[in-house]
Amino acid sequence: MAEVPATSSRQRWTLALVCTAAFMLLLDITVVGVALPSIQRDLGASLADLQWVSAAYALVLAVLLLPAATLGDRLGRRRLFLAGMVVFTVGSLACALATTAPALELFRALQGVGGAILFATATPLLRAEFSGAALARALGAFGATLGGASAVGPLVGGVLTDTLGWRFIFFVNLPIGVAAFAGGLARLRESRDPTGGRADWLGTVLVTVALTALMFALIRGNAMGWASPAIVALFATAAVAFAGFVFYELRVAAAPMADLRLFRRRSFAATGFVAFAISATVIGMISYLSLYMQNTLGYSPVQGGLRFLPLFLASFAVALLTGRLIGRVPMRVLLGVAMASAAAGLASMAHLTATSTWLVLLPGLILAGIGLGITSTGLASAALSAVEPARAGMAAGLTNTLRQVGTATGVAVLGALYASRVTAATHHALAGSPIPPDAAHRLAAAVASGAGTRVAAEVPPAVRAAVIHAARAGTAGGLNDVLLAAAAFAVLGAVVGFAYGPDPVRKPPHSPAPGSPPAPSGTPAGRPGG
Repeated sequence: MAEVPATSSRQRWTLALVCTAAFMLLLDITVVGVALPSIQRDLGASLADLQWVSAAYALVLAVLLLPAATLGDRLGRRRLFLAGMVVFTVGSLACALATTAPALELFRALQGVGGAILFATATPLLRAEFSGAALARALGAFGATLGGASAVGPLVGGVLTDTLGWRFIFFVNLPIGVAAFAGGLARLRESRDPTGGRADWLGTVLVTVALTALMFALIRGNAMGWASPAIVALFATAAVAFAGFVFYELRVAAAPMADLRLFRRRSFAATGFVAFAISATVIGMISYLSLYMQNTLGYSPVQGGLRFLPLFLASFAVALLTGRLIGRVPMRVLLGVAMASAAAGLASMAHLTATSTWLVLLPGLILAGIGLGITSTGLASAALSAVEPARAGMAAGLTNTLRQVGTATGVAVLGALYASRVTAATHHALAGSPIPPDAAHRLAAAVASGAGTRVAAEVPPAVRAAVIHAARAGTAGGLNDVLLAAAAFAVLGAVVGFAYGPDPVRKPPHSPAPGSPPAPSGTPAGRPGG
């Protein structure tokens, strides 16, 4: 076996800087979930506000990932990486200083802009410095960093929130961002692709309008009424903008941001669906499980973070094992097993009652973590095995984008169901109690906003025990419905993965479809966490 040449100082610095950036990006997805109850109390945030705190970051990251990759090819990956670090760090500072929930949501979107730029330039920077076996090792370290960030995120978030306050989950990015910017300025080498296409700004605008309108409709639908003119208009806007995006990308754009022709291949479409489904279900549920653990079961942020560790440690361990199975086990089997495990985990958690402890969730957290771990390693390889090498960058980029879209959509859809079902279940639990109907309605709405048993502090001592029981029963019942809905969607993902996932026996064609543009070389091939 040929020896891998020793890495140079610049290569080591490049790998360290890229992994540092990736660690921050992924940490800011999982670390926020544990802090949501504290953010809610401090800023007086509604459930819709909390949904946007999570979804805004993932949404902006999703829509700007591919355009940022193309822009890095043209302007220079080092230059764009440094710009992304500045935007992300400034966005983190703004989040830490936010005094209202809408301000925090806006600044989370700004963080997403920086995150998209950093993630889009990460893998191309590695490819510019490494090759052959050394590149494989560097990409392996990059992937391990992504898994590690997801694994420690809940605990880090809990410790910072408990000891210093939720603002420090954002303040902690400042010294890291400044150090990474200084290191990049001194150590990174500039690279670009003079033949890279132009950024597809019209396509970016259309897909941004479509996804943003859809998120607004899903998040505000319960409060405003699903048949209200505003919600109907938002759904119509999303449909028209998305149809325009598809038409423009397929028929008009000279250099489309997304080669949608890839979805004509069942194996790639199945990979994309699994990428969307794992994030929409497992990652989408974390916010609501975190609210349940802290506001209903009464755990502190640190205690809540510790109870998420089985999910993320299982994910990290299985991700490492999956790397050894790729090439030995058909990819469609890996994808199907991943989604089946996620479905089983979500369904097994849906047995909560008013007297449940967190141990009811433990088997499901482990099973869901297994599914998340398989996809963390397997999706990138699945996307590449579904297309010819010339389209590898575009395939990986689209898969990464679908994961982030899945996170944002899952938070919104599951949140709408959560608010509706918890309200109904709490109303039912309060029936027959001495609480007047108007007060019961307000209490049910407060419980459904994520407040859990904290609503008992607002009622007279004589009825406090009844309200606590109703809040626990209502939250448990509503959460059961949400978990079962997520499990059903994961089952669909399993069926699609098993039936249509990439099969190494049927290799993809080695020539692009007629009229297909070349894939942008800067499209990231790494995996964002979920």
